[in-house]
Amino acid sequence: PASWAAGAYKPGVNLLASARSLAQIARSVEAIKQPGDLAVASIHWGGNWGYEVPAEERALAHALIDVAGFDVVHGHSSHHPKPIEIHDRRLILYGCGDFLTDYEGITGYETFRGQLALMYLPRLAIPDGTLVSLDLVPFQLAKFRLNRARPEDAAWLAAMLERKSSPFGTHVALDNRLTVLW
Repeated sequence: PASWAAGAYKPGVNLLASARSLAQIARSVEAIKQPGDLAVASIHWGGNWGYEVPAEERALAHALIDVAGFDVVHGHSSHHPKPIEIHDRRLILYGCGDFLTDYEGITGYETFRGQLALMYLPRLAIPDGTLVSLDLVPFQLAKFRLNRARPEDAAWLAAMLERKSSPFGTHVALDNRLTVLW
């Protein structure tokens, strides 16, 4: 909401009010990004439950890379992992899910398996910021504590991410970790 926007004397978020905001962000990144720096756009967007990535979110993620010069787009808001895309050899995480949460036990969304979490371990090339590899370590939240996920839960995460990410040209292989392939 607009009431969350930061102002000259008011803390808040850098609200994207319109498409013109992208040009302003691009100028800001260009002004501060030095050779060898990696720029990460961390965006709170989208619904909390669901795997769909709206066309406007995908277009914005691509523009943040193509126009604004970001190397990684880190999406958050969803309470479970969402699809992963590699665009122009750069990482887009549409929704990372929750790593730790205080709403354990809330019912109504069990099909999304929100108690399962991922640790994202990207390896990026320096100085160009392209993705070299991405490993995902599956965890399960129980009693407000993170534990390594059981093999069957890791397999469920791998299958779900494969199903939801393959339309973006991204695939997931299961080992002791989940490895993202493109």
